[in-house]
Amino acid sequence: MRPGELIASDRGARAAQPTDLAAAWATLAHVMDPEVPVVSVVDLGIVRDLDWQAGHLHVVVTPTYSGCPATEVIESDIREALELAGFKAPLLERKLTPAWTTDWISDIGRARLRAYGIAPPNSSSSKRSLLGESTSVVCPQCASAHTEVLSEFGSTACKALYRCRDCLEPFDYFKCI
Repeated sequence: MRPGELIASDRGARAAQPTDLAAAWATLAHVMDPEVPVVSVVDLGIVRDLDWQAGHLHVVVTPTYSGCPATEVIESDIREALELAGFKAPLLERKLTPAWTTDWISDIGRARLRAYGIAPPNSSSSKRSLLGESTSVVCPQCASAHTEVLSEFGSTACKALYRCRDCLEPFDYFKCI
C-alpha cells in the first residue's frame, strides 16, 4: 500500500487466468536492475516466485543483500511494470531467507554481464576462497585469465575491481556470494 491509498482488501482483486503467471514472468524479464541496466530482475534471480493470492499477483523478491540501496527502487519498478501490464495492486513480499546467492543468476544474465564489461561470478557461491583457494577471473574485454585484483570493492559492494594484465583494462567482477 502506498501513502494516500484507501484501505480495501479487494482493490482490483480478480480470479487468476491461466496465462497470468507466464505474462507476469515475461513482464518482469524487462524490468532491469538499476545498478546494472542490462540484467533483468529475473536474470539476477531476485524475483524468486510468483503465485496468485487473494485475487492478486504475489511476488517474492530477495534483494542481493539485505542492505542493498537499490531494493526499494527495484520493488517500485516491479510494481509499476506489473500494474502497467494489468496486474492491479500486486503483492510484493521481501524475503531475506534463504539469502540471495550468485548461483541464482541465469546463464543469460551472466552473458549479459560479460557483454556489458562486468566479469560474471565464475563459480558457485562456495566459500573455498576463505581457505586460500584463489579465483580465476576472466577479463570480459579480451577473455584473458591473466588478471589481478585491484580492490575487493568495485563500483558497488557486490563487485570487486580487477585489471587485465594483457589488455590493461580495469573491470568490475561480480563477486560470488
